[in-house]
Amino acid sequence: MRHDVIFDSGLWLGQTQWTWDLLQQPAALLEALLRLGFPLVLALLVVQGSARVLRAAFPDSPMVKRLQRVWSWVIWGGIVLWLTGLLPLLLQEMDDIQWRLGGVKVSLRTMVEGALSVVAVLLITLWLSSAVERQVLTRLAPSNDPAALSLRKMAVNIIRTGLLVVGVLMALSAAGIPLTALGVFGGALGVGIGLGLQKLAANYVSGFVVLAERSVRIGDMVNVDGFEGRITDIKTRYTVIRALNGRESIVPNELLLTQRIENSSLADPQVVLRTAVTVAYGSDLASLGPRLVKAMASVPRVLHEPAPVVHLDAFGPDGLDLVLSFWIADPENGSGNVKSDVNLAVWAALQELQVEIPCPQRALRWAEGPPPPAQS
Repeated sequence: MRHDVIFDSGLWLGQTQWTWDLLQQPAALLEALLRLGFPLVLALLVVQGSARVLRAAFPDSPMVKRLQRVWSWVIWGGIVLWLTGLLPLLLQEMDDIQWRLGGVKVSLRTMVEGALSVVAVLLITLWLSSAVERQVLTRLAPSNDPAALSLRKMAVNIIRTGLLVVGVLMALSAAGIPLTALGVFGGALGVGIGLGLQKLAANYVSGFVVLAERSVRIGDMVNVDGFEGRITDIKTRYTVIRALNGRESIVPNELLLTQRIENSSLADPQVVLRTAVTVAYGSDLASLGPRLVKAMASVPRVLHEPAPVVHLDAFGPDGLDLVLSFWIADPENGSGNVKSDVNLAVWAALQELQVEIPCPQRALRWAEGPPPPAQS
């Protein structure tokens, strides 16, 4: 028991002496706390800030958490190396690894710092472009005009591209990489764009042309290569088209300039639709025509002016071929559903009038007599 008391007393005296020494040197204590705490607080702020920038730059990307984890490991690893005093040695070793690039000496440290600077600047640039896009598209000029929306979208794409180019150049200059050293890759990059990247470049240029000419605009109802839907967004490389059933199609912008596109969102929204029906030859067309017109006009989306019409198209092999034409004013809501409603109304009218819809019939006649001789 006595030994425990002596040990506890000695430990208490040692702690008291250590605390007293620190209190006697407040400047040294403050310096030690700053040297240890400032890098930790700074690293924490950088990690939290970079996480917010990543979430803003890539709002819907599943890679955000993985990028946050990698970036956090890089930052905390640098802090550990700095606190242990190994960071200067590592940087010196990286400086000693050099090679020539276009007649200019470039070290491994310069390349790593340049890569980190480029990544940081690109993230900040994407974050700024996202903020600008939100301001331009939603807050500064809220409008339902498709033309104004397309112009603002083009302005956002130009600003984003300009920010990316300026950001990369600034990052390379800040890292100490001379821009003349990049001239070595100019020829190879030009060949790559001319061969493998020509489609990508064509889609980028086509995106700006589509937005500038406004041949198709955000909100238009279009039919591209058999896919019908509404344009919800025009990116620099592709256009997003959403069908009425919720499916989305990603269309390269080049197709909007090189292929035939059906645009239902015209200056005159009235669109004519047609359906066909065949009735028996004994039908009374004088009384049947007005009844079919009334049946088509009973559908809610069918316009009364211009009024629906019924035309006798041809004398078919099975009966009288009639073409029923009607107009709608909302093609963006689809044409298949209204055509189905018209067909149902026409069918009900034919059933009510007991008009026969003939079924195709074919008669086969057997020739009498012996079969013709076989020919070799």
